This record gives sequence, structure tokens and C-alpha cells, in this order.
Amino acid sequence: MAHFGFENDIHSILKLDMPITNAPMARWQRKASSSSAPALNGLSPGKSINVSLNSSKTPSKTPGKNKKQTPSKMGGDRFIPIRNSKQMDVASFLLTKENEPVETNNSAQSSENQKAWSVMLNGYNIDDAKILHIGGKSLNAPEGYQNNLKVLYSQSATPASVKKTRYISSTPDRILDAPELRNDFYLNLLDWSSRNTLAVALHNSVYLWNASQGDIILLMKLEREEDYVSSLSWTKEGSYLAIGTSDCNVQLWDVENQKRLRSMAGHTARVGSLSWNEHVLSSGSRSGHIQHHDVRVADHHICTLTSHSQEVCGLQWSPDGRYLASGGNDNLVYVWPRVQQGSVSNARQSVCSWSEHQGAVKALAWCPWQPNILASGGGTSDRHIRIWNVNSSSCLTSFDTQSQISSLVFAPNYKELVSAHGYAHNNVVIWKYPSLTKVAELNGHEDRVLSLTLSPDKSTIATMAGDETIRLWKSFELDPEKKKAKERRGISTSSVIHQSIR
Repeated sequence: MAHFGFENDIHSILKLDMPITNAPMARWQRKASSSSAPALNGLSPGKSINVSLNSSKTPSKTPGKNKKQTPSKMGGDRFIPIRNSKQMDVASFLLTKENEPVETNNSAQSSENQKAWSVMLNGYNIDDAKILHIGGKSLNAPEGYQNNLKVLYSQSATPASVKKTRYISSTPDRILDAPELRNDFYLNLLDWSSRNTLAVALHNSVYLWNASQGDIILLMKLEREEDYVSSLSWTKEGSYLAIGTSDCNVQLWDVENQKRLRSMAGHTARVGSLSWNEHVLSSGSRSGHIQHHDVRVADHHICTLTSHSQEVCGLQWSPDGRYLASGGNDNLVYVWPRVQQGSVSNARQSVCSWSEHQGAVKALAWCPWQPNILASGGGTSDRHIRIWNVNSSSCLTSFDTQSQISSLVFAPNYKELVSAHGYAHNNVVIWKYPSLTKVAELNGHEDRVLSLTLSPDKSTIATMAGDETIRLWKSFELDPEKKKAKERRGISTSSVIHQSIR
């Protein structure tokens, strides 16, 4: 049995050395046949054609040697396992013929000749040959066919992809002269009411400027010349104005009747910051104390917050009334909970406290569309805008503005943040929120900008500076193209309107 198996193995090896007649041509055989293709150029139908597809040379194998064969010496094409020999003959012939120039007059006759030649070559019709054919007209798409991929590669700009640029004027709409304006970084002497009235403190007096009509009235004046107004804050309805003074008092005024309703004592130093939350008025003092007042009752004092060790120069209630943010000259930022009757002790515990700033924190602003987001700005030693998440007590963004920050406000019309600066830039900058990329710079003040406030329609900001001027910038109009068209026509908006606040 073993001997019989050995004979079978010898027999199979001998068969491998015999020519393989039914296998596809090797690559060297196809090259040999293609070299004879020019001889076919002079043939014409009717003559007998004898093309030999075999050669006397066959690839040799040497038993016992592990010699790697190149693909050119291997039998057949291992990448395309099925190859019809008739297709290869016709393809080789057609590729040779199509490289020759064809006269236009004999194009029809040439096509017929090619068909006749292909039939003679092993009786194969080129119309049935499945080969790659480059040339000719592309096929038309079926009627009603739509290619959805055209949308991806369309070069025409769609309305959604067109970038709309906003025009922001580099000059203010109006300049108000404010003589005897106190150039003190820690004071808050400017506020704009929901009834479109701007309140300005000039030394020991408070003036009201009606932004709709341009009328100016003197609301109050302190009795003693050495005293001065140190802070202002409108109620949400815009009918009452709270005034902090250097003699440690907080006054409440009925603006419509120009009458002082009450004066609330309790602080031991000047009141430099004020903020309303419905009927509760919060006041920050130079002593570092914050007091809550219920203005509806005679016994107005609710509680006192004593965490700051230096002057409280920034004070802002959140739009939803849940939190009070305070900033001081001790470089600290605190967030306090809402004051509720019967839970005074809880109000004295801060929700968050941050010490990352390296300068006085006067600039505070709550985001109107994200009530848990607070922005704060540091003084000359810090110069950073920091964005805080009150819920997580984390700092989301910290950005160096390279200039002292005196005030911050969010502009909801375009979801931007506006900052007022002192040394060294003395300007106003509009930032895109939350990326804090610079949108525009508003220059023109000749001294440090002390405060800024936003108009009730959120289209205009008023800035107060140490150069004793108040400038109004219409930087957030919802249709700024109208103003740009007016300036092109030379209408009065191109010239700044000057007016004195008193």
C-alpha cells in the first residue's frame, strides 16, 4: 500500500510538468500574443487568420528548491481568477486598433470591420465582450432621476451658510457732559431704569435724564457740601430710586413725585453699592458689611453679612432672585442665597466663595439666559474676566483683558458680554459669549471708564468715565443696517449730539 501511494505521488508530479492546455494564458504569453497584434492591422475580412496562443516555452519547476516565483511567471492571474481567453484576444486587438487615428468618412465602415474581425477571432462578437471601454458619450440618467449628493458638493452659498456681519458704530450717538463727576473706581454712580430714565450722581446731587425726550431734572441734593452720593439703583418697575451716600445712609425716593420716602441708617461707612430684589434692598458698605432692608416695614433691617474684610464695591442680585453676588476690595467673590422671612440665619451662609482674583472685584454681571452663570472682573492687579457656574462652584472661563475692569453687563440681543476698562486702555470692549472672542472696541473716553449700564430695550449702553462725560453707544440694535444706511446718506446720526446733564 505504501508503494502504491508513492507511485501515485510520482504520477501527480509528472502531470504537473506537462503543459496545461485548458488554463488561462500566463502574462508572458499575453505579451507575446500582443506583439503580433500589429501584424493584424493589414488584414481584411475574408482572409483566413491563424493566431497561435501557445508557445513552446513553459514555466519550469525544479523539485526540491523553494524558489519564490514572481507573478509574471505564475500561471494565470491570481487577482482575477476567471478570465475568458476569447475576451482577452478581442480586448488586445481593440486596444491596439483604437490607438490608431480613424478617418471620419470611414467611421461607419471601420465599426463594421471591427465586428467582422472579432467574429473571425474565435467567433466572438465585440458587442458581447465585457471589457473596460473608455470613450464615447456617457449614458443619460433615467427620466425623473434626482441625485441627492448634489447638495453636498454645491458651490452656491445657501441662506443658512451666509455669514451675516453686524455693523457697530465706532462713535457714540450722544455725549452728555457730567461736570463734578466723582472719579472713584469703587463707586456706582450710573443706572438706567425700565422707564428709560438715566440716573446720574454728580458730587452731592442726583440728576435724571429722560432718554426718550431729552429732559433733565434735578432729583435731590445733599444738605452738606462735603457729603457726596456714592451709589444708585432703580427698582425693577423704575418708579423708585435708592441712593447711597457718604454719610452712611440709604435714601429711597419716589421719582414721579420727586419726594424722599425714607432714609435708612445702619451702616458705619459710605454705601458704595446697591441692588434690588423685589421689596428687599441690599446695600454694601466700605466697612465690608452687606445689609438687607425690607423697605415695606418700619423696622427695615433684616440681617447683615460680614464675610468681606474690605469695601464691598460690587453687588448684584440674579435675574431670578435666587442669589446675591458680592465683590470686594479684598479680591473675593461671594454668592449668597435669597433672603426669606423666618430663615435669617441661613442667609448669612454663602453658597459659593472664590478667591482667584488678584485685584478688587467691582464688576459683576448675571447672565439673563443662564441664571446660574456669573461673570466677574478684577482690578488693575488682576485684569481677568472670569465666568462662574454657581451650581457647580466651578470657574468655566478665565481671560486676561490686559486692562483694569470696572464694570460688566450681558447684552441679550446678540448674547454678548460688555466690559468697561480703566488703566491702561480706558475703553469698552464687546465680547462674544461664551467664547470671549472680541467683537468690537469702543474708544473715545479720555480717562478710565468707571461704570456702564444697559438701556431697557437692550440696544444701547451708557458709559461713564473720569473725563466727566457719559457716552451712549447703540451697539446692539436688532436692525443695524438701517443705521448704516443713514450714515451713508449723511443724515444727522453721523454727528454726535452733545448735551449737559445739568
